[in-house]
Amino acid sequence: MRIFLAPMDGLTDDIMRHLLTRVGGIDVCVTEFVRITNTLLPKKVFYRASPELLNSGKTVSGVPVRLQLLGSDPVCLAENAALAASLGAPAIDLNFGCPAKTVNRSNGGAVLLREPENLYKIVKSVKSALNGSTPLTAKMRLGYDDKSLALECASAIEDAGADELIIHARTKTEGYRPPAYWDWIAKIREVVSLPVVANGEIWSVQDYLRCKEQSACNDVMIGRGLISNPNLAKQCKLVSDGEPFNPIAWPDVVALLIEFFELTLAKMGEKHATGRIKQWLRYLSREFTEAEALFLTIRQDKTPQLITDKLKVCQAKVLNA
Repeated sequence: MRIFLAPMDGLTDDIMRHLLTRVGGIDVCVTEFVRITNTLLPKKVFYRASPELLNSGKTVSGVPVRLQLLGSDPVCLAENAALAASLGAPAIDLNFGCPAKTVNRSNGGAVLLREPENLYKIVKSVKSALNGSTPLTAKMRLGYDDKSLALECASAIEDAGADELIIHARTKTEGYRPPAYWDWIAKIREVVSLPVVANGEIWSVQDYLRCKEQSACNDVMIGRGLISNPNLAKQCKLVSDGEPFNPIAWPDVVALLIEFFELTLAKMGEKHATGRIKQWLRYLSREFTEAEALFLTIRQDKTPQLITDKLKVCQAKVLNA
């Protein structure tokens, strides 16, 4: 069984991938999507999306990072996929699941699920360009407006030569509203033979176990659940092995937050770094009451030094408690 860290635009960048894979339990990462339009992108775009390319396509902890592409032009996607593969991407992933309106209006992401024949053309073109040297995977939802084409879309992706399929168990219209329809993944598994990874609404070990049972999948992809609980993947692995587990301790979370802020500040600058630390605290608040309290203390702060000082004060308090 494998656990994947989901690609989430503006959230699971290389810094987050580095920290979460170091915590442990994650077997595969997928980058935030690289948008492909009608040009061959320069190499620097792929290195920016996946700095791990400079480390044999792996995080510092040794977890492979697949590079995800989003677009609708079969030829241009193929050319860019071939370039990304030549730079050392361990696998190429195609995004057929993004529900964002701006993406869908540009004929990318989940809107392509309305046209299974186009899915086939895209996957076929990219598969041919990779020439068997680099695995090709795809991520889809159960449909756009409804689930009527779910089986047809999955079959088109398989028939075109994809090596693996990740399925987010909701339609575009359903967005991220619970529940996730894991049983529909099981229906898809009955009509395709390629490996399938289940995704959607996994916030806890109990969700993980239910997802595996209802989807009939051994492998799962977790997104927001891992941002909210950094050692959820490790907990799931321990449960699968029949071992007891303990939640990650708040002092360890604070140490992650401090390192995250330092790395993000160095990479992105003050404005983005302050927004990102607040964003992560909001997710962590789902699991840790302490995170909510810490968020409230920095919510109005815009000065990095002030935020850093408050993070370190919090760390000193929890270590001395």
